Amino acid sequence: MSLKIFQKPWVLLCLIVILAAFLRFYQLGANPPSLTWDEVAWGYNAYAVGIDGKDEFGHFLPYTSFISFGDYKPPVYAYLTVIPVWLFGLTEFAVRFPSALFGTLTVLVTYFLVKEIFEGHEITKKYKEYIALMSALILAVSPWNIMLSRAAFEANVASFLIVTGVWLFLYAVRKKLMLLIPSVLCFVLCMYTFNSVRVDAPLLFIALALGHIKPLLKIRKATITAFVIGALVLLPTVPFLFSSQARLRYQEVNIFSDITVIKMSNQEIANDHDAWWSKIIHNRRVLFTEDFLEHYFDQFNPNFLFITGDPNPKFSTQDVGEMYLWDLPFLVAGTLFLFRKKEGKWWIIPVWLLIGIVPAAVSLPTPHALRSEATLPTWQILSGYGFVTIMLMIKKYQKQMLSIFLVSLFLFVGYYLHGYYTHYPEEFSAEWQYGYKQAVQYIGAQQQNYKTIDISGIERGYIYTLFYLKYPPQEFRKTVNMYVDAFGFVHVNGFGKYQFLSNPPVTVQHGILYIADSAHVPPKVTILKTFYNLDGTPTLVAYTK
Repeated sequence: MSLKIFQKPWVLLCLIVILAAFLRFYQLGANPPSLTWDEVAWGYNAYAVGIDGKDEFGHFLPYTSFISFGDYKPPVYAYLTVIPVWLFGLTEFAVRFPSALFGTLTVLVTYFLVKEIFEGHEITKKYKEYIALMSALILAVSPWNIMLSRAAFEANVASFLIVTGVWLFLYAVRKKLMLLIPSVLCFVLCMYTFNSVRVDAPLLFIALALGHIKPLLKIRKATITAFVIGALVLLPTVPFLFSSQARLRYQEVNIFSDITVIKMSNQEIANDHDAWWSKIIHNRRVLFTEDFLEHYFDQFNPNFLFITGDPNPKFSTQDVGEMYLWDLPFLVAGTLFLFRKKEGKWWIIPVWLLIGIVPAAVSLPTPHALRSEATLPTWQILSGYGFVTIMLMIKKYQKQMLSIFLVSLFLFVGYYLHGYYTHYPEEFSAEWQYGYKQAVQYIGAQQQNYKTIDISGIERGYIYTLFYLKYPPQEFRKTVNMYVDAFGFVHVNGFGKYQFLSNPPVTVQHGILYIADSAHVPPKVTILKTFYNLDGTPTLVAYTK
């Protein structure tokens, strides 16, 4: 494949990165059409830290987690958002900026990673440039990575750290020893970035270390230095990782907390009159293993990968898979050729992919694009490898086939982008809590006319009120009325003149502005304003007596 287009790889790489940046930053503040409560929480905590170094509840520079709603968010994304909020204000664009930036950088690092994986192998030495460029291009236009780069998902930053960590590790053991330190730090920072990668990042690093045990022993001094520095950086968060707060979110979503499995096990054993063999067959550990395997292989569901994507509209447009159908033949070919040829450090790709699925497999629901984002860019590398291998096998009409393949890829991309920018915002604005911003801005314009404002119908409405009114964090801390429930979740009842209710009050009083879900507005009230989703359905109503 000696086409002139591949003779200037740096030009192509720049174009690919520019394309990736465009797809991630274009209309970033407008689509997705609104901010989720987690995004708003990231933004306001960054805003608070930027003012006085404290989170929303007054904790100075938290280093293990931000309490937030009681889900104890890992701290990295909040700190990454401080500067964008300072530069661009407390806006949707600022909150999503780190995710879009690191999504773009992941495309760039993937290029160098692929070259490192196939470094030194005689067969692929000539063609690794092609594989690296194709892998980067496929990731740049990937619906999976684009969707998760266009919202404030900390998983996207963690994915960048893993990709960078693997690349630096491979480069360090081959050529530049001291890069082992930043590699280890990338894996350690994952532990401060996203809950799910606290499982697969250590496993992947252990796999890399075991696979390179001989070169690591040869550079024993650099290895020990890197491990000691990594351990010191990790040490502050170790107590938190084993705390009840850290277990809270895990217990909420993991499959092993499902009591129905234990009940089923006990019932089956009882049905068999407590027979010894029944205690083996219907042992809850066996049932949990079956459950794990079922959820694990859900991640390979063709419908999830190629047809409709993740069932959650936040992670998929619902009419395009996490990858394109275009990827399918090249993904299959790449997998078969990789195992057959065993070129370079080929084993890293399947090991990485299989490890990256584990956090999604132990959680509900499945399949899950966000919890398995750590598998990126292995899918794209396999597709890129398959694409290049097939092109090298085509001796005749190579230029024509290359044109056809690339044009067809961009037709798939065009179809996805059309759906994403034309139909997606209108169809799924409710999934992104659309109307919350408009309601809070209305409150800001009218609040001087009311002594109290009662807000219901806005889930976790206090954080939206803080965010869109740019409420001073010092004032919030002075007047906040909050409590922690039996499960450890934080609930804010009110602050200042704002009260947050589960349901609108039955009795409406003078001098109070009410915000409620459109389905729960009491009769005989004065409707001041109705807020609508982008599809025209009513969502919230402002009213008074």
